[in-house]
Amino acid sequence: MILFDGGMGTMLQKFGLEAGSCPDYYNISHPDVVQQIHRAYMEAGSQFITTNTFGSSPLKLADYDLSDKVEEIAEAAVRNVRAACGDKVKVAGDMGPTGKFIKPIGDLSFDETCENYYRLAKALAQAGADCLIIETIIDIQEMKAALIAAKEAASLPVICQMTYSEDGRTIPGTDPVTATILLDAMGADVIGANCSVGPDKLLEAARQMVSVTKKPVIIQPNAGMPVLENGETRFPLGPEEFASYAPEFAKIGVSYLGGCCGTTPDHIRKVAEVLKDVPLTLPPKVKPFTALTSRTKTVFIGDDYAPVKIGERINPTGRKKMREDIQKGSFVSVKKEGLAEVAAGADVLDVNMGVPGIDQREAMETVISQLSMLCPVPLSIDSTDPAVLERALKVYPGRPLINSVNGADDEILEKVLKLAKTYGAAVLCLPLEKGNLPKTADERIRIAAAIIDKALKAGLRKEDLLLDPLVLTIGSSDTGARETLKTISLYKKEFGLPCVMGTSNVSFGLPARPRINAAFLTMAFACGMNAPIINPLDKDIQDAFINARLLLGFDPGARDFIRAAALSEEPKAKSAPSEDLPPLERIKAAVKNGEKEESAALIKTLLDNGILRKPLSKKALPLP
Repeated sequence: MILFDGGMGTMLQKFGLEAGSCPDYYNISHPDVVQQIHRAYMEAGSQFITTNTFGSSPLKLADYDLSDKVEEIAEAAVRNVRAACGDKVKVAGDMGPTGKFIKPIGDLSFDETCENYYRLAKALAQAGADCLIIETIIDIQEMKAALIAAKEAASLPVICQMTYSEDGRTIPGTDPVTATILLDAMGADVIGANCSVGPDKLLEAARQMVSVTKKPVIIQPNAGMPVLENGETRFPLGPEEFASYAPEFAKIGVSYLGGCCGTTPDHIRKVAEVLKDVPLTLPPKVKPFTALTSRTKTVFIGDDYAPVKIGERINPTGRKKMREDIQKGSFVSVKKEGLAEVAAGADVLDVNMGVPGIDQREAMETVISQLSMLCPVPLSIDSTDPAVLERALKVYPGRPLINSVNGADDEILEKVLKLAKTYGAAVLCLPLEKGNLPKTADERIRIAAAIIDKALKAGLRKEDLLLDPLVLTIGSSDTGARETLKTISLYKKEFGLPCVMGTSNVSFGLPARPRINAAFLTMAFACGMNAPIINPLDKDIQDAFINARLLLGFDPGARDFIRAAALSEEPKAKSAPSEDLPPLERIKAAVKNGEKEESAALIKTLLDNGILRKPLSKKALPLP
């Protein structure tokens, strides 16, 4: 196991750093102190020394009116490590959090965040850092921006460390598996966790991380949870107790270990002593998988997992009311559809903003931003326009599916694949080429193979790719459905990648469409379909999924099937539509569902009708 160093801020406080002073400026004002700390860690056994630049990004230095000192501080910080340790250690250029949240949680834009980290990353790289370490990040969006900036600024390895609370999630709710899957897809070189909690709490986070990535994992805990005693913050774990956890991290397969707040050179020295007698354990082998993530949830797709429902209803095609709402700049109907699909069991939501006469870039950005706050499931961004996709990818706090790419335009294909690589998205490959709508399975296999080859050359992994068999309406060809089913089977044989399809395309132009869709879906499941795009509210489709999960072995003891069967036999109680609720209950429902436009309109109506009075008081509006 390779050792990093321990805390810097708490060490500087021991050397006289006063409250309210800038720790990073000590690189310039007190280089002897900083060098003494670095040297102590090296002598304790640290093989990587982290620069004293945790708060050296422009946004953070602005708190001390030092934004113009980024480059000067970064250069001094790297110089201090070299002066203290020579070439005996590797220098990790440190980049900490901005202290702000990115929209829509906060006020910071994604681009501003990227620019902030780019400047520091470039300065550290030019000063001679051997790698960059982004640490103590609580928002996956901020980590995403910092990683993109670091990779654009330099060709150095990048280490990414999120910080998790006692419940095992970041403050906005991201768990270690979800964060690791996204950061791995984006190209982080080392992935891990630091700060906030002690080593006992980070053991489980480490187990989760090594289970879903082949990348090295790094853990740097605090010296226990901080406690306040006599007005001072104290970290309870001494060197011996802190080091007692080191063998457990080694056993799990953690590759790098260090410390964070409250740890000292004595802690690292003790860890080095303990690890001398601990054999090296290689991380467990991780079987390749495909997954999509939201901010708080991961959905796995493939033959080893139960079929996944991708909801199709956020699509204005043939939906007059939704189209008109979007044209007016209102997304109430879009959000209602999303909530309804999730309530009906959708695992992923496909989002399409293909409305003529609007700025689809702005519309998609707005919808993706709002849905990612409202719905817990991952999203599929349904567009082939690189400009639309990039706007959406910037605001999406997870690993989405791009629906889709094809071989009709090499320039667009290249741009979309590059975006997928940069932002860590998965890509749905549709077997189309310029001037050719392939009718046979063999043609589709040939086209899909060419797209896959280009995707891999663009730096994507096989885990980033899903295949669409191209569903054509049965009304236009007697053999269309059969060729699609054959394509699915051949996809599995030739490529072994997950399959996604727009199920309802098969019945276009025909009556009794739900019946056809459900029958076709059942046949597709038998051929290897993994994640059909469907209407999750349709009863026939729901039944097809329940049946498939049972018959494919993803419903142990038939529990879900039996539960669904029992529910279908119960008489359905008629639920009152929201329009029939009392006025105040309608407002509560709108607020709960994130329908800010509707809640504002309801309040105005009640005010205009004298039901509510300005200002709102307990007498005018009884509160629970």
